[in-house]
Amino acid sequence: MRVLLVPNPANDRSVSATRQLVSLLEARGYEPVLAADDAAACGFPARGVSRADIGVPELVVALGGDGTILKAVHVLGDTDAPILGVNLGRLGFLSGADGAEFEDAVLSALAGEARVERRDTLEALVDVGGRQAGSYHALNEVFIGRGGGSRVVELEVRVNGVRLWRFLCDGVIVATPTGSTAYALSAGGPIVSPEVRGIVLVPVAPHGVSTRPVVLGPSDVVEISCPNPARAEACITIDGDQVPCRRTLDTVRVHIGDHDVRLLKLDGRGFFEVLQDKFMGV
Repeated sequence: MRVLLVPNPANDRSVSATRQLVSLLEARGYEPVLAADDAAACGFPARGVSRADIGVPELVVALGGDGTILKAVHVLGDTDAPILGVNLGRLGFLSGADGAEFEDAVLSALAGEARVERRDTLEALVDVGGRQAGSYHALNEVFIGRGGGSRVVELEVRVNGVRLWRFLCDGVIVATPTGSTAYALSAGGPIVSPEVRGIVLVPVAPHGVSTRPVVLGPSDVVEISCPNPARAEACITIDGDQVPCRRTLDTVRVHIGDHDVRLLKLDGRGFFEVLQDKFMGV
């Protein structure tokens, strides 16, 4: 039975926990594997596999913070495998287990004792130069806006073909309810329960006073374009990772993806208990 371990190689606690789990899982008859670069970074090159050879693990264990869970989601791609996030980072909002008892948590998850939360994803279809240049999936958000340059961009935002905004701005965040507590929250967007199926649309630093965040329905389609060639230096970022932007974007169409993500929870706490603990400070 294969278990995929996804560490944060820059976090010493994560690397140490990964090594402990490799030994534990081997002793219990499981097959622990890591992506090849992670295996090399943690000192287990023989346990490394290419992303194409990961297969369908019985369990995925992300050892770090929320960023490591996002990493695990993108390592898996469309593979439907449950992810247990073990919080060894700072926030751990998406995590399902505390790092202090990570070995017991992993064994409990393998025994089927975890609660499953299904989270929506987004699919972004990018057109560049008159043709489709890529399809990307996000658990948290898709950001379209200025990249490394200092100039603001001009964006036109349409929902189901109807123009909603055209403005100068730093960019626009298209987020899932899961992502509403990430970048979208920092930009002034609403907190949305993951039980809600929909899309959160948040402008970032708009040059105007009439623009407000909008919560869309589950079947709505967002289309973002750069109508002004003089202000068209926009890039696209997926869950915090910028896609190389060598040419001007034509359009980015975003909708709820066909594939969702299974997050495992062992701590017994619901969304609002975690929200209170991590954000409300009361």
